[in-house]
Amino acid sequence: LLLTLNSCESFIEGWDESPNSPTQATPALLLTNTQVSTFAAYSGQTARTAAILMQQCTGTNDQMFNVIQNYSITETDITNEWQHLYESCMHTSKVIMNDYAEGHPYYTGIAKVLMAMNLGLATDCWGDVPYKEAFKGLQGEAFFHPHFDTQESVLESIQTLLDEAITELSKPASDNKVRPGADDLIFGGDTEAWIKTAWMVKARYSFRLRKRNETKAYTDALSFIASAGLSGSGDDCMMTFNGSGNDQNQWWAFEINRGGYIRMNEYFVELLKQKNDPRLGLFIGTSNNSNPDSVYLGAPMGSTDPATYSYVGNYYGSVSSALPLITYAEIKFIEAEAQFRKGDEAAAAVAYNDAVKASVEKVTGAALSAAYEAAEASETDASITLEKIMVQKYIAMFTQPEVWSDWRRTGFPSIAPYAEATGINQIPRRFPLEQSERVNNINAPVSVPINTPVWWDSTN
Repeated sequence: LLLTLNSCESFIEGWDESPNSPTQATPALLLTNTQVSTFAAYSGQTARTAAILMQQCTGTNDQMFNVIQNYSITETDITNEWQHLYESCMHTSKVIMNDYAEGHPYYTGIAKVLMAMNLGLATDCWGDVPYKEAFKGLQGEAFFHPHFDTQESVLESIQTLLDEAITELSKPASDNKVRPGADDLIFGGDTEAWIKTAWMVKARYSFRLRKRNETKAYTDALSFIASAGLSGSGDDCMMTFNGSGNDQNQWWAFEINRGGYIRMNEYFVELLKQKNDPRLGLFIGTSNNSNPDSVYLGAPMGSTDPATYSYVGNYYGSVSSALPLITYAEIKFIEAEAQFRKGDEAAAAVAYNDAVKASVEKVTGAALSAAYEAAEASETDASITLEKIMVQKYIAMFTQPEVWSDWRRTGFPSIAPYAEATGINQIPRRFPLEQSERVNNINAPVSVPINTPVWWDSTN
C-alpha cells in the first residue's frame, strides 16, 4: 500500500502546473520588463510634472493645469507614479537580484543599476521611502508594513547598489549561465557601457549631498567621473522606442491621447530665442500662430488655450524619439559645478564648455557655429559662474526629471512661481505621500506639505 501511494504521488506531482504558464520568469523577460517600466517612470508623468514646475512646459488643460500648474498636487494625484515605481520598476529589479543572484552576475548588475535609478527617482520625489523592508511581502505578515528609510540612508543604499553592480558587471563572461543580449533594450548586453552608466549615476547622486556636505559631494563626484572614463556622447544611457504598439515615445503618446494638456513654456522658449540656440527648432515644435515671428511660441503660465502654442519638438517628441536617462553632457555639467565649488574656476570653465558642445552637437548633429561657441561655450576662469553652468544644464536636460532636483539644489534657473496658483504660493519641492500608502501602511510617516524640502534639499 505504501509503495502504491508513493507511486501515485510521483505520478500526479506537478499536475496543476501548466508548461505554458511558468511559475518563474526568465531573467531576460524580467530585464526587458524592468527597462520598459523604467522608461515610463523617467519619461512619463514625473518628467511632465518636473517640466511644468521648472517652466520648460506649461500645463494648459485638465489635471496638467488644475493640479500641476496650479501647485495643487494632492496624495491622490501621484498614486500612479508611486505604484509604478514600486510595483513595475523596483519590484521586478528585486526579483532579478533575488532569484538570479547565483550564476547571472550581468543580469544582477544591470538590475542593480536600474534599481538605483528608480530608487533615486522615488527618494527625489518623496524624501524618506521604503527600501530595506520593501519587496518582502511574500515572506509573511511581518513585512506587510515596511518602515520608511531616511533619505540619508536611501542615498547610501543607492551608492551601495551601484558599487555592487560594478563588481557584478566586471566579472568574467564565463561566470554567467546566460548573458543579456537583445533583451537589454539599452545597451544590448554591453557590460562596459553599464559600468560607465553606474559610475555616472554615482556622480549624479553624490551631488545630492551638496547642501549637507559640500566637500564630500564634489570630491566624490569628481572621483566617480574619473572612474567612469567617459569619451563622449556615445556613452549616453538612452531610453529607446521603436514606435510600434505600446513601444512609443511617452511625450508623443501623451499628446496623442491628451492633446492640448501641455504646451511649451514661454520662459523656456524665450530663453532659447535670446541665446539664438541651435536646439530651438528641435526641442520646440512649430506653433499655429500666423505671425512669422512666432513660429516657436511658448504659452504663459495660466493659459488654458493651447491652440496657439508650440508643443515638444520632434527631437524628443516623435513616436520613436529616444530620450535620455543619463548622459555624457550631464556628467560634464556635474564636473563643471564640482570644480567651480571646489574653487578651480579654470577646470570648471573647460568642463562647462565641453558640456555645452556635447549637448548641442548631440542634438543638432553638427559642430557649434562660431557665433554660438563664442557666446555660450568659450568661458574662462574669469567669466564662468554657477548660474551659467546651471542655466545651460537646464537647457540640456530638457525632458528629464533631474531639472527639478537641480533647481532645488542650486536655485537656478531663477524662476518665479506662478503668481495665480490656486494651491500653494511657491514652487513645490516634493510630492505628498501617496494616499493608499498613508492609509494602509501603519509605519508610514505623517505626510508633509509639498513646499517642505526633502532631506538633501535642506540644511536643517
